[in-house]
Amino acid sequence: MWTKGILKIGNSIFTYCVKHYKEASEDDGIDCGRISKLMIERDGKLAYRYDRGLDLAPIDRESEKALAKLLKKFN
Repeated sequence: MWTKGILKIGNSIFTYCVKHYKEASEDDGIDCGRISKLMIERDGKLAYRYDRGLDLAPIDRESEKALAKLLKKFN
């Protein structure tokens, strides 16, 4: 399932797009979880990307917080 949304962390607005499943995946999921793809952007610029493997780590502390919220919700 694909889910898109918006998060506010501090003064920043993040948009995200996440592909997640009902069951966890040891091979493709973040930390062997349910998320297989996740993209987080702030102001149209990539802040984090995972596509069956890490492509771009969180670029700053606020991006790390956004990632943590999404992992808690979907993973």
